Amino acid sequence: MKSFFDGTPKKKALQRAVVAGVRKKGDYAAVQDRYLDEIISLCRTAGAEVVGRFTQAVDRFNPATLIGSGKVEELAALVKERGANLVIFDTSLSPSQQMNLEKRLKLQVVDRPGIILDIFALHARTRESRVQVELAQFEYLLPRLARGWKHLERQEGSIGTRGPGETQLETDRRLIRLRISELKKKLKRIESERMIQRKMRKGLFKVCLVGYTNTGKSSIFNFLTGENITAANYLFATLDSTTRRLKLSGKNELLVSDTVGFIRKLPVSLVASFKSTLYEVSGADLLIHVIDISESDFDDRIATVNGVLREIKCDRIPVLHVFNKIDKLNDPDLFRSLLGQYPGSRFASAVTGEGMARLVETLEYYLDKSRATVMASIPPRDGDKLSLLSSLGQLIDSETDNGILKVKVKIPVNRLGKLESKGIDFIRLKD
Repeated sequence: MKSFFDGTPKKKALQRAVVAGVRKKGDYAAVQDRYLDEIISLCRTAGAEVVGRFTQAVDRFNPATLIGSGKVEELAALVKERGANLVIFDTSLSPSQQMNLEKRLKLQVVDRPGIILDIFALHARTRESRVQVELAQFEYLLPRLARGWKHLERQEGSIGTRGPGETQLETDRRLIRLRISELKKKLKRIESERMIQRKMRKGLFKVCLVGYTNTGKSSIFNFLTGENITAANYLFATLDSTTRRLKLSGKNELLVSDTVGFIRKLPVSLVASFKSTLYEVSGADLLIHVIDISESDFDDRIATVNGVLREIKCDRIPVLHVFNKIDKLNDPDLFRSLLGQYPGSRFASAVTGEGMARLVETLEYYLDKSRATVMASIPPRDGDKLSLLSSLGQLIDSETDNGILKVKVKIPVNRLGKLESKGIDFIRLKD
């Protein structure tokens, strides 16, 4: 799996980029500026030096080049003036728009999905994330082959793949489709392995950290679990979901998962490719939505995350909003306002630890609320049923009544059906 940008990481650092933002007239220019700030952060993460910014407000987007001919000339002049060898648009470009712009500007043009895919390619470490990113890259590249894609390097076993009269472009398309098919089969096998892992963890309360990229999800995960996963101050430091047990008071424990961060205009191909990783989100009992309160546009970022959760059909899972990085912003009035807007939300700093004890207490509350107290009746010689009860819940008390063992147990509400299916006689007690 390779980055879209040419050369080694050392060579990438020498790439000089002009970032371009295009908005409809009537849209707020300040919002466009914030979006350009974000694309500049993406460029730096990818290893490009940003040497210029370019913006245009249009009545309608040009179907051929997105921006008008006059603006293309202005952009070309800026590129020449700054000695840039790369232009990055903060939007999605159609394959034809990308091709036309490259012809007119005489250099490489990358759109927002392209640079996000590039960063994912740089940061993918595990087998699963590498397969997911490679699949997303090929699905992104397939419709763009006509723009002069250098054909795939011949690999072992590729002799004889070209049909009679087949052009190089047709051969490359066929090879990419074949590779996409292979990658999808690999992901299915990985998903099967994940399903086995999830079955082993069945019955435990599951908490999943979600949020915009670089909000501090991994830092909170490390603080809670004592782990030391990468928590760097750059976009998409985490690509792989990591799950660990969190021991609470007494014998209480739950599962905490850290996941890939979301971002505005996340490429559709990435959402599809990362569905097995995002499945950790869909299987959660509670989502902790981590928000960087020090960012001025955190409300827009909340909306972006909510949109992705809707897209992956996880918007009905209970959400606990955690406003992180309060060490960077001490504003009691803002905190009170946000509590009114997001009742039950928490304010914390994973760096200083402030508010983290309160967060753990809140997790205890959600865990307790998710469980029911039942009194189960176990006849003599039904030790297997007693073992099942012990594995599913927390034994509180027991007594014998006329030879029948009465067991008081706290058990997840979603596991009560398991007791019924195994023929265990029980009554639910009031907490």
